[in-house]
Parts: sequence; C-alpha cells; structure tokens
Amino acid sequence: MNIFVGNLAWQASEQDVRACFEAFGAVNAVKIVTDRESGQSRGFCFVEMASREEGLAAIEKLNGSPLQGRPLIVNEARPREERPRSGGGFRKDDGGGSRPFRSGGGSGGGNRRGGEGRGGRGDSPRRDRW
Repeated sequence: MNIFVGNLAWQASEQDVRACFEAFGAVNAVKIVTDRESGQSRGFCFVEMASREEGLAAIEKLNGSPLQGRPLIVNEARPREERPRSGGGFRKDDGGGSRPFRSGGGSGGGNRRGGEGRGGRGDSPRRDRW
C-alpha cells in the first residue's frame, strides 16, 4: 500500500519516517520528495507498506500525530495523474502556426493582463521588427 505523508519537517530523514511506520508493519520503501535544484525536502513523502491492513492501521494512528514537532497528514496516496509534458518549442497541434513567441513589446511592456499596448501592436516603435 502506498501512503502519502504531508506536513513533514524539513529536517526529517527517511530513517525517522521509517521508524514511525515500522511500528505498524513492514515498510518496503520511504521516498522523501526533494526540490530538484536545492535538494531540500519539499515537506512530504511517500511510504510503501507491505500489506494494506498494516497501511490502514498506520494511517489511522499516525494521522495528526507529531513528528519532530509537526502534526503529520497521513492518508492513502492517490495514483499519479498523467500531465502533458512541457518539452519547450512548438507543437504541431498548438494552433500557433510558425510565428515565434513574442515577449512584451508595445507600450504594455509585456503586461499579459490586458489593457493598453497588449500584444505588442499599435503605437509600438518596434513593430517594424516583426
């Protein structure tokens, strides 16, 4: 059974989490999710337990219990949703044609909220470049 553990203290280690969950049964794996750039914990992890019964017992007992001064949020992990990959560049089906991305321009200075100068057209001194 895969279990989500949230509100995890940043200094908590895999061994700390494993020790909490081993009181309820066999733990197959603990994976603390970290930031790609800094390597710092993102404050949550996933615990894989050997049996569903042991996992449900751990969820019931550990949800709201403190670990290193923070009350844990413990529940059954949901399956990961498939998200479209952002590979950069242009996709054939994006409807954008072959024009390059325009950042800013015009008197709007790149303001994407709308208003005057939106889209880099109108009284832009740079329009002759496009």
